[in-house]
Amino acid sequence: MFTVLLIGSSALADDSLLNKPDAEVRASLHAELGTLAVLSHRIQFSTDGTEIDYLEDGGQDNLFPTARLSAELHAGPRNTVVFLYQPLVLESQSLIQRDLTLDGVTFPAGTAVDFRYGFSFWRGSYLRDLVEDPDGEFSIGASLQIRNATIEFEDRASGLLISNRDIGPVPVIKLRGRKALEDDLWVGFEADGFYAPIKYINGSNSDVVGAILDASVRGGLTLNNGAETFVNLRYLWGGAEGTSNDFTPPGDGYTENWLHFLNLSLGFSLR
Repeated sequence: MFTVLLIGSSALADDSLLNKPDAEVRASLHAELGTLAVLSHRIQFSTDGTEIDYLEDGGQDNLFPTARLSAELHAGPRNTVVFLYQPLVLESQSLIQRDLTLDGVTFPAGTAVDFRYGFSFWRGSYLRDLVEDPDGEFSIGASLQIRNATIEFEDRASGLLISNRDIGPVPVIKLRGRKALEDDLWVGFEADGFYAPIKYINGSNSDVVGAILDASVRGGLTLNNGAETFVNLRYLWGGAEGTSNDFTPPGDGYTENWLHFLNLSLGFSLR
């Protein structure tokens, strides 16, 4: 159903940090470039609003470019701190075939609408390796993710704009594994996820349930001087559903937003 293109990427690091596996503190840099396909994506604003299918209504039946950047600090052989930035902005246009109502505002059928779905995030993680295997890793830890959401709908002719923006913390459980193979090949996996009533986590009064799963499998090749290249297949699932007490009329604070994305990328690392 989807055609996927791979794009290479590169990164630079201080040579003094390479080839020192026993150093007390070491660093590594990682970059990925690739493409994202929307498997399913639905959203609704207000209880009487339209449930919008971004594939059918919003022009997301296409491929979108993606990038992913991270840096790691390794303290000894078993402790790792990860800093990640994931830009994620999907922009599309569509001549809608039915009326779409969002927070009490209706875009009539036949309107040319610009759709912008931005859900970029920053994530900091700590991992503890549970195995003492120089050729493998099985780590468990926790992450704190900061979401930066901007969801907009704009009538291209009149300029009518519906915009929803939100910034907030998301606590996440993290797992990561890796196993070396023959001929400098290796395989690995990584998963960050949670599912919880948000009000019990962030102390708010909003009756909202939220979830996220960022899971990937990868295979790579170790090159010279601490460099690696790898192919990564990533599945992104998540969203939220419920009513917030912080809203502006005519909307009633209800939001439902669930997505399923598939991302294929080529990555490069310097360790």
